[in-house]
Amino acid sequence: MKTIKGPGVFLAQFIRDEEPLNSLEGLAGWVSDLGYKGVQIPSWDSRVFNLEKCAESKGYADEIKGHLAEKGLKTIEIGSYLQGQSLAFHPAYEAGFAPFYPKGLSGDAVTEWATDQLMKSVKASVNLGTKNISVMSGGFAWHMIYPWPQRPPGLIDEAFEELARRWLPILNYARDNDITFGYELHPGSDLYDGATFERFLDKTDNHPAACITYDPSHFLLQQLDYVDFIRLYHERIKAFHVKDAEFRPDGRVGVYGGYEDWGDRAGRFRSLGDGQVDFRRIFSLLTYYGYDGWAILEWECCIKSPEQGAREGAPFIQDQIIEATEVAFDDFAGQQTDKALLHRMLGLN
Repeated sequence: MKTIKGPGVFLAQFIRDEEPLNSLEGLAGWVSDLGYKGVQIPSWDSRVFNLEKCAESKGYADEIKGHLAEKGLKTIEIGSYLQGQSLAFHPAYEAGFAPFYPKGLSGDAVTEWATDQLMKSVKASVNLGTKNISVMSGGFAWHMIYPWPQRPPGLIDEAFEELARRWLPILNYARDNDITFGYELHPGSDLYDGATFERFLDKTDNHPAACITYDPSHFLLQQLDYVDFIRLYHERIKAFHVKDAEFRPDGRVGVYGGYEDWGDRAGRFRSLGDGQVDFRRIFSLLTYYGYDGWAILEWECCIKSPEQGAREGAPFIQDQIIEATEVAFDDFAGQQTDKALLHRMLGLN
């Protein structure tokens, strides 16, 4: 067993146009003062990070790490969520996803841009000395999540064939550079639960670079057993978002939410400690299975302010981290191995 690192924080939800939250240096000082020890950096936001420059320049990557180290922070990894989502989506979503990629692009040009961005994410990670890139998978079949009208045979299989075709060159490049992609299994993408992740692994021949960024909040909202998920897929978990949620259905709304705003849905994201996620069990099981990556706050809440969520997040995570034991609790009663004794105890001659 190993001790989980932390507390870490994903910077994306805290970036603003005002100081000190409009630069990496300002954010670093702010989160360090709150007790965080590492940061996950959004690779798409030029206010804090230049992906192209980091992919090309080891010197720039060293500057990033240096700015963070001055504040006592580690560089955990970069997150390329928007680029991953842009790699593959049904044309019906083009207008909705347009803010994720440069203006003027459409069709194949968006796919080419996203592919280039994800390749650069690998290069940047090599220069930063980090090992995982958290992403969303994108996809083509999300609008068909409920099987009505009836789906013709082979439709979902074809969607995953194309998704794998787009990701395979990127995954191969990551593997060749000792980098993994941690797919955050997220509604809106075709990889959103264990079954869909397994479909993707099947289409990519169980690719070693296809891994998981574990986020229990999305699973609670789906009413999936987020603890058993760790048992099933712990070998693929390379990052961990500590994010809370609650699910309180009534006679009016359930899992699908009735198109309501976040505050009126049955499933809602909450600040740490305000929801229903059993983090004690999660941290215990991740520790048991030897996860030694970071516990990273991803703050999203429809009630509490981000400032309060950030203040409360670091001590909450620190309190969950288990110092993994190196001894058995009953070692005091241990004995030297004696084969003759063992045979006698077993009734053997």
